[in-house]
Amino acid sequence: MTNDVKDAVVLVTGANRGIGKVILESALAQGAKKVYAAVRKLESAVPLVEKYGARVVPVELDVTDASTIAAAAKTASDVEIFVNNAGVLRSSSPLAEDAIDSLNYEINANVSGLIRVAQAFAPVLKANGGGVLVQLNSVASLVGFVELATYCASKAASYSITQSLRTQLAEQHTQVISVHPGPIATDMGNEAGFSEIAESPELVANAIFDAVRSGTFHVFPDSMAQQIGGAYASFQRDVVEKGGQEG
Repeated sequence: MTNDVKDAVVLVTGANRGIGKVILESALAQGAKKVYAAVRKLESAVPLVEKYGARVVPVELDVTDASTIAAAAKTASDVEIFVNNAGVLRSSSPLAEDAIDSLNYEINANVSGLIRVAQAFAPVLKANGGGVLVQLNSVASLVGFVELATYCASKAASYSITQSLRTQLAEQHTQVISVHPGPIATDMGNEAGFSEIAESPELVANAIFDAVRSGTFHVFPDSMAQQIGGAYASFQRDVVEKGGQEG
């Protein structure tokens, strides 16, 4: 099983912007042999290829479209570290008129999207020795925020799926990592109103590859995340991690 990004083949969904772009760049800086920039529109990855050359390989992948995922799994058949960063956010409170529409939209990308990519790429990772599946979940998977209620619900569901994937994919020696950032300085973070407290996306990227090396399941990369993770630590250790592996 791969336990380092150096000389590994990596795929990052949503790689053209925000946290995904920084994860891609961090993988390259840490010695990845090749990084697939998985994006909905191939032209959005052109600047990455221009900057980094042949080590970046654009591949079309929309987490809401199973056909693009299946095609990407054939193209990127050598992937060893799969980072599912792509996700969507709408600001809807439980009583908002658009709450159900927002929830359905977010569930389709944030939860069903995770299931789609896991089903397509778990066999790829297995064929390549096990590998690593990284899921970007957010502290919103653990704490409900009124104006982001539907997003929080979708991330709580994706966290639950990630826990099950950890147990199931252990059978094929695939490491699963659940990443729980707080407010991060990206367009999505700014749109959610967190610009004044947001921290660098480099914290997320560095924490991910540290977890690959250490075998860690939960990752809390920034200061807000670490505060929440500290309060959650005994439950994650004694219930989620211990119970999931024994169950």
